[in-house]
Amino acid sequence: MVRMTTEKNIRQAILYIVATPIGNLDDISVRACHILKSVDIIAAEDTRHSSRLLSHYGIGTSCLSLHEHNEAGRTSQLLDRMGSGHSVALISDAGTPLISDPGYRLVVAVRAAGFDVVPVPGACAFVAALSVAGISTHRFSFEGFLPSTGSQRRSVLDALSAEPRTLVFYESPHRIMSTVKDMRVIFGDERKVSICRELTKRFETVYTASLGQVEDWMSADPNQQRGEFVIVVSEAEGDQVGCQQDWVRAIEELRGYMPLKKACKIVAGLTGASSQQLYRLAEQE
Repeated sequence: MVRMTTEKNIRQAILYIVATPIGNLDDISVRACHILKSVDIIAAEDTRHSSRLLSHYGIGTSCLSLHEHNEAGRTSQLLDRMGSGHSVALISDAGTPLISDPGYRLVVAVRAAGFDVVPVPGACAFVAALSVAGISTHRFSFEGFLPSTGSQRRSVLDALSAEPRTLVFYESPHRIMSTVKDMRVIFGDERKVSICRELTKRFETVYTASLGQVEDWMSADPNQQRGEFVIVVSEAEGDQVGCQQDWVRAIEELRGYMPLKKACKIVAGLTGASSQQLYRLAEQE
C-alpha cells in the first residue's frame, strides 16, 4: 500500500523534521506547508529569518528559536510540550535540518523519550550541488564546513587528499578563497572541482574545472567570491592512492632505524609530500 504524501491530521506528540528552501521559496513541498500550518509549534534556527518563508505561505504557527547556543534548554521545553501532546516541526534557516545545522540533540532526546521523529524531505544544498556538478556521485563523502583556522583546515585537507570518494564541503564567502588556495596546494592544480554558488538564488553559478583554473577564475572576479558555497571535489586518482601507500611503506622501513618524525621528514624530502601528512598516514597504519 502506498503511503499518502500528506497527513490529513497531524498526529499528536510527533517531531517533524521539515526541509525548507535553500533560496527559491517555490522549492517547498505541499506536505511541508501543510505540516508547518498544522503543528502546535515550530522550532526555527532563526525565527526572524524564517518569518519571511512562513509569511509568504500564510503560516501563522507560533515559533521559538532553536540554535546551537540554546539547543539544550529548548530541548527540555519541547519535550515538556510533547509530553502534553503537542506536535513540533523543526526547521533550519535553509535546507534540511541537522545537515551542518542544529537539531541533533533534540532528535536524540525526543527519540529517547519514546516519541516519533518523522522526516519531511526536501531541499538540501549539497545534494543539489552533486546533481549539477558533473563530478561522480557514485560514492561521496559530505564533510560539511572545514575548520576556520588555516592550519587546522590544511590538516583536514591533508588527511583527505587520497580519499577515493568525491568530497563535498560547505564554505562561507569570507573563507572561500583561502579554502580554494589550500585545496590547490594540497590536492594539486589538476584536481577537478565544482564551485556551486548561491544555488537556486538569483546569482546561482556552477563552475566546474581544475583547481588551478578555478582559483584563477575566482581571483579575477570578486563577484564569484560572494554568497554561500558548496564545493565538490573529484575523488583521488588511483595513482595518488598508490603513491601514499608507497610512502607509508618507505616510512615503515625507515622506522626500524630512526624515530617516526625523522622518517617522515626524510620521505617528505624525497617525495615533496607534507611531513605532517606523512605522519598522519603512518599513524593510521
